Amino acid sequence: MGFVKEFKEFAMKGNVMDMAVGVIIGGAFGKIVTSLVEDVLMPIISLATGGVDFRNLFCTFGKIPDGVAHNYAALKEAGVSMFAYGAFIQNIIDFLIIALCIFLMIKGMNKLTRKKAEEPADPEPSAEEKLLGEIRDLLKEKK
Repeated sequence: MGFVKEFKEFAMKGNVMDMAVGVIIGGAFGKIVTSLVEDVLMPIISLATGGVDFRNLFCTFGKIPDGVAHNYAALKEAGVSMFAYGAFIQNIIDFLIIALCIFLMIKGMNKLTRKKAEEPADPEPSAEEKLLGEIRDLLKEKK
């Protein structure tokens, strides 16, 4: 089998296509969760912590160039070496929310799968049971 034909068979298998769709949807889902954290949750957390802006929690290493604002975005653009622990905290919150959503989604899918599974039917009676049933029925008829 030629390499191209073999690759075509591999690429057209259902699992590969399902995985591609999953990666695309996962990327979009990640953007939604990031927006939820940055635009909804972090302002609420900031309000609860007295106005702390987590994006601007950092420590710089070395000298800050003259004329550069002392905020995360400006320092990062200027190439200043820094330890951005606020961004790290925000990414941890992103991860926890994504993990929670995936957990709830899988839990829901498992629940639906269990409901769809049919209850096992009564097993087929054995030959002995069938014979005993016939004998019982014959004895009932003679009475």
